[in-house]
Amino acid sequence: MSKFEQLVEIMSRLRAPGGCPWDREQTHESLKSYLIEEAYELLEAIDEQNDRDIRDELGDVLLQVVFHAQLAAEENRFDIEDVAGAISEKLIRRHPHIFGDTRAEDANRVLQNWEAIKSQENKDKGDRDSVLGGIPRALPALQRARRTQERASRVGFDWEEAGEVAKKVKEEVDEFLEAHSSGDRPHAEEELGDILFALVNLSRFMKICPEEALRKTIAKFEKRFHYIEEELEKQDKSPRTASLEEMDQLWEKAKDIR
Repeated sequence: MSKFEQLVEIMSRLRAPGGCPWDREQTHESLKSYLIEEAYELLEAIDEQNDRDIRDELGDVLLQVVFHAQLAAEENRFDIEDVAGAISEKLIRRHPHIFGDTRAEDANRVLQNWEAIKSQENKDKGDRDSVLGGIPRALPALQRARRTQERASRVGFDWEEAGEVAKKVKEEVDEFLEAHSSGDRPHAEEELGDILFALVNLSRFMKICPEEALRKTIAKFEKRFHYIEEELEKQDKSPRTASLEEMDQLWEKAKDIR
């Protein structure tokens, strides 16, 4: 028995009568948050470049896939073999330059072929054929914005160069400040969204992932703030008792140290 087959067997036993009470209570809906959490834990392990943690977190993500497939198998809807078969068929179908006679000279051509095939699949299923179709609404907003812009770009709806996008960012900032100064909160919120959307566009032109960039900035902020906390503790103080001036001084030191 392979390790994967063993995993599937373990999951089946956990769900069987007399198995684990917690596992037997779960549904597709109850497991949704766990799948998201495991995916983000995997991202964190990748960021830290820790092979052991990447391996373990990949296992946790795989467990979620097997768990959902087991739930479906119990209702005779589909099983893990059907899941593997469906994705294998999709990969073959959407890579005709590898498994067929279509040519793709570069990655951009591969994406164009992929979108054309996906569009035809949607038509065959009777789904609405939209360039923006299929982008999950539950994606983090920055990631969804980037995916949306990428889709529009593939059909030519895009800026010509990064300089134009940078100009748009400045324009949106001015409009936000004007809306904010007028006290029109709904308008200011709309303009702030426009700034973020324009920044995502700029990052796309610069080939920088906005989600990754922001996550790294958050991590940098956390490290520097932890330094402040550590230094204040040496003085028998905390951020709650220290003045803003004291914390600002330590912040500048943290920038030099880390």
